[in-house]
Amino acid sequence: MSEPIKLIVGLGNPGKEYEATRHNAGFWWVDELARIQNANFKAEGKFHGLAAKTNLHGHEVHLLKPQTFMNVSGRAVGALAQFYKLEPAQILVVHDELDLPPGSAKLKLGGGHGGHNGLKDIIAHLGTKDFWRLRIGVGHPGDRAEVVNFVLNAPRKEERVLIDEASQRAQDVAPLIIEGKLEAAMLKLHSNQ
Repeated sequence: MSEPIKLIVGLGNPGKEYEATRHNAGFWWVDELARIQNANFKAEGKFHGLAAKTNLHGHEVHLLKPQTFMNVSGRAVGALAQFYKLEPAQILVVHDELDLPPGSAKLKLGGGHGGHNGLKDIIAHLGTKDFWRLRIGVGHPGDRAEVVNFVLNAPRKEERVLIDEASQRAQDVAPLIIEGKLEAAMLKLHSNQ
């Protein structure tokens, strides 16, 4: 049994112009979770982001959307984790994943950042790679030079449908994740793709 998750961070870039871009898949997921739970985000200066608190399945969970721009997401995550004295294993970071196709979502503990600047900064601030990730597949442009342009653009309509479906499957296992039953959540999530 893993630790219950006490902080769920959605990664993205603030601002209207980024709202629909692939890089904001983490924001989309956390927004949906907040909507289901009737949790309201409010600006928290000391956490450099929008934060909400909700009670999920008997567990108090913090939701966070850093407003620092992707590349310095760690500042927000580090500030909240420090303030509430959270362990890395109690943190789930939800982010867009180039190495997975649209329609795929996977959970994992630890690992590298795969060139994802948001993860890179969180690893630097937490001083460890050992936090949970919910990776929402957005696909890859096929050329490394195209990556920045790709993540900062909206997915095609049919891709967005697939991304939303995968995100929904991940919402379905959210209770398991929050209760610390991450192995069960992985099994359920990964067997449905």
